[in-house]
Amino acid sequence: VYVVESGGGVVQAGSSLRLSCTVSESPVSGFTINAGGWYRQRPANEREMVATISNDGRITTYADSLKGRFAISRDDAKNTIYLQMNSLKPEDTAVYYCNADLQRQWDSTYLNGVWGQGARVTVSS
Repeated sequence: VYVVESGGGVVQAGSSLRLSCTVSESPVSGFTINAGGWYRQRPANEREMVATISNDGRITTYADSLKGRFAISRDDAKNTIYLQMNSLKPEDTAVYYCNADLQRQWDSTYLNGVWGQGARVTVSS
């Protein structure tokens, strides 16, 4: 079981994109997303936190430099976490990764810190 990102692409500066993160094999696997977050790795840089969201969606955190442009949200009915990215800049070019804690209620199985394979976002000037 892992998480799957989607929604990446090539866009021009000033555009918007929305990334989605869901659970592989959902709903068959039975896993749901608890807390989760988005991270990114820009070229020649280490992976950095972009935004996180609590399991009930009440608490969100953001990298200081991205506050006001990026927004994390969740739709539990779709078992999905989103990252809305607005006013994109060339320096936002990166591979964006979802990281999530997963839970399967029927047997109380928890998988913490599950990573996806990433969604590439390229912002051209």
